[in-house]
Amino acid sequence: MTHPPARPRLAALAVAAICAATLLSPAAQASSHREAPFITTQPKVDGTDFYMFRSYEANRATHVTLIANYLPLQDPYGGPNYFALDPNALYEIHVDNNGDAIEDITFQFRFKNNLADITLPVGGKNVSIPLIQAGVISAGNTATLNLKETFTVDVLTGDRRAGQRAAVTNAAGGGREFTKPVDFIGTKTFGSEANYDAYAAQYVYSVNVPGCGTPARMFVGQRKDPFVVALGRTFDLVNLNPLAPTGGIDDLADKNVTTLALEVPIACLTAGNEPVIGGWTTASLRQVQLLDGTPRSGYQTTEKTGGPWVQVSRLGMPLVNEVVIGLKDKDRFNGSKPKDDGQFADYVTNPTLPALLEVLFGSAGVKAPTNFPRNDLVTAFLTGVPGLNRPANVKASEMLRLNTTTAPKAKGAQNTLGVLGGDNAGFPNGRRPGDDVVDAALRVSMGVLCTLNTPAAFGCVPGDAPSGALPLTDGGTNISDALFNATFPYLLTPIPGAK
Repeated sequence: MTHPPARPRLAALAVAAICAATLLSPAAQASSHREAPFITTQPKVDGTDFYMFRSYEANRATHVTLIANYLPLQDPYGGPNYFALDPNALYEIHVDNNGDAIEDITFQFRFKNNLADITLPVGGKNVSIPLIQAGVISAGNTATLNLKETFTVDVLTGDRRAGQRAAVTNAAGGGREFTKPVDFIGTKTFGSEANYDAYAAQYVYSVNVPGCGTPARMFVGQRKDPFVVALGRTFDLVNLNPLAPTGGIDDLADKNVTTLALEVPIACLTAGNEPVIGGWTTASLRQVQLLDGTPRSGYQTTEKTGGPWVQVSRLGMPLVNEVVIGLKDKDRFNGSKPKDDGQFADYVTNPTLPALLEVLFGSAGVKAPTNFPRNDLVTAFLTGVPGLNRPANVKASEMLRLNTTTAPKAKGAQNTLGVLGGDNAGFPNGRRPGDDVVDAALRVSMGVLCTLNTPAAFGCVPGDAPSGALPLTDGGTNISDALFNATFPYLLTPIPGAK
């Protein structure tokens, strides 16, 4: 940027890079919806968003809520098989409670499909039905459900593979197998949206977490996708006005996701005198997958798996793999661990997104910051902010970080820009469903932290960020209170397949 003669070449390279990312990688969709080439082939293990925040439901402020959403872009009408999770996969939520970039607590979810094989008498023969339901389903009647998903959860302390393992159990009866509600097939199947709410609510469990003296809560099931973004326009060469205050399009308004939600007492997640915890979610598949559809199996396609687990999806802070990590390293990032994030340091200290935005919107006054390395981004995304959410002994690594001593704010009192809006209980101090992380991340990437003129904290001053004070948005696509609830699991009822 400081060498004008090279600018035409820079512009050409930047536009070429955007075109390559757009045309060669349909995987590039935010927040983490189809964000890397390989994961587009495995949607059941594609993590879309991760949330971690002090619970703001009344009388629950002593708890932290962790939400991992999977299986993106679910069309509500996506039958007849809908959106079961992968029984051959391992879904995990990790917590680092000492700042060393290594998991100290891991919650592992495994799923199982149970076929009832409901039949109907037809011409003197009992014939298996082709649907996953044979009639109306309600909170008091699930006998007509032909395919039921169940799951188990283990908690590991220490290493995610070799640590001490114990089962999460139902506080009512002590069982370790839980039921996942079927997706919202439609209002004829459930009668109404209120009836589906009542049906799904029976699967909010009070659970015992080993080593934790106070029960936690858990819910796994389909929800309305809470992420808000002008998805198509963003990846069409940012085909929107980044200075538009309102009027944007939410391309996920008609999509659902599958949610893994835990609400755990703070004391069961923190360690010693360190109040800051880090969190992220991953999904893994077995190294070997063998399909059998031969005469030996009766031409029934079955899958056999074996070998060690291979991590294929990773998500902590939003938007990292989409707009920070280079296309060639997106699959590598999804398979990596926070402790090894030094290999991706250049993508943070010398980011391409601000340069691309300057190329596209320089005529509107959008200029990239000039401070390199970008220590302000290292602080925001890799270490946490001093006095806000930085652990005392932190190793730079990508994950959500939450200071559990920051009091939560109730729905209605939250600022969607989180810390940038004066609300220290929001992003990047954790992440709530109502945090507009797209707008916040855009502004941070363009240097808003430099405008605070605190070089000791962020390593830059206002002169380093000519556009740092601009109110950048994804075309004015905004989050509102109507898009999330005030009670666990906080995300809205899924959109029905038919009304």
